[in-house]
Amino acid sequence: MTLTVEDAIHQVMETWRRLGIEQDATDEMAEELAADLTAAAFDGRSVTDYIGGDVDALATSWAAERGLLPTRPNLKETATAAARGAALPAVVAVILWWAGTPGGLLDRDSEAMTTQLHGPPVWEVHHYPNPGTPLMWVGWAVCLVAAFFLIRRAVAAKLRHDPAREKTTRALAKALPLILLAATLLGTAINLLGAYAFPYFQAIATVLVAPVAMTGAVAAAAAWVHDRTCPPLNGSRVKYRLPAA
Repeated sequence: MTLTVEDAIHQVMETWRRLGIEQDATDEMAEELAADLTAAAFDGRSVTDYIGGDVDALATSWAAERGLLPTRPNLKETATAAARGAALPAVVAVILWWAGTPGGLLDRDSEAMTTQLHGPPVWEVHHYPNPGTPLMWVGWAVCLVAAFFLIRRAVAAKLRHDPAREKTTRALAKALPLILLAATLLGTAINLLGAYAFPYFQAIATVLVAPVAMTGAVAAAAAWVHDRTCPPLNGSRVKYRLPAA
């Protein structure tokens, strides 16, 4: 299908609208682009050849050159969306840990002391299977799968008007297994540190700190992925420049 001047103008206007650029600025740029494309057509050049074939890149680069886009678009929004998607699985995972560890919420072990007339008291320890342990392992697997889909969906929804949305979503889907593994190891490290530094308050320290740390790690990693897939839009990367006067 041959790209016409009208088609190109319509597509760049749609891109600028998705990027949230004001109507006055888009109208001005569309008029300039239409004039340039018409002049190129008189010189025998096709629209596709003149703009390089990537209309979205043209629109985004031109808007960036005009200072209408941030140099690092939507990094904060990406991190916030990823944190929102990771928060619930992180909290549930820590609660499952608390339920599945010895002395946790579902641990039924008990101790009883019997006094004797002659001799020291006798302690009886009763051990029972902890139903929280299998629940913890199964629940962790469910939390990891849920975190994967919740984070990816939240970021994709937040970047629905970002030109790099599809590229970021694909890159994030590839990176999420490693990101979630790193977050899990971070939570484990916090738990071990709590056992060493606060042995009597290990559970409280882990429950309060681990979800925040894991969620923050996922948010930072998601922003890094978006930053890698959508690098700064500076002058050296602009694919379309206004013709010299």
